[in-house]
Amino acid sequence: MARRLGPGARLVIATHNQGKLREIAALVAPFGVAAVTAGSLGLPEPEEDAPDFLGNARLKALAAARGAGLPSLADDSGFCVAALGGAPGVVSARWAGPDKDFAAAMARVARLAEGAADRRAWFVSALCLAWPDGATDSFVARAEGHFVWPPRGANGFGYDPMFVPRGAAETYGEMDAAAKQRGSHRARAFAQFAAACLG
Repeated sequence: MARRLGPGARLVIATHNQGKLREIAALVAPFGVAAVTAGSLGLPEPEEDAPDFLGNARLKALAAARGAGLPSLADDSGFCVAALGGAPGVVSARWAGPDKDFAAAMARVARLAEGAADRRAWFVSALCLAWPDGATDSFVARAEGHFVWPPRGANGFGYDPMFVPRGAAETYGEMDAAAKQRGSHRARAFAQFAAACLG
């Protein structure tokens, strides 16, 4: 049975990624949970050396929960391309380099997948809620679709401008925030988290 966060609870969002921070803070706000950021608390970013999304989410959530003495929610997510065997996957952020140059990362995807007939792609989001005593609950979801080149749209972040979710005509980069939230990988994982842990 997952532990629950009620209205008025404080929750550390264990990310230094401003795009993720905006999305997660907007998702928890209707539940009366006060989001504070790992960065505002001066918490360092732990080394993300787990082999999968869930492992990295757990590393980040536990580090923030123990550092802040508060429950913490971490997301580890990435962009996966079938023609590249699921890459960049768990190293999606690393493909953007230390300067977080996602234009270069998207160009690398396009270059490596050039000529591939299989355009399938998906985003994965793993959320982990951790408590200072080490207890955790985890939730994983995917959004299926295909990749496009060149990228389209200036909304979202990361690989959003090259991903068209199944059943849509626009990339995540072309959608407004509300449209993206309706079916994104992060929104789907969050719905699981909310049902189990909020309210």
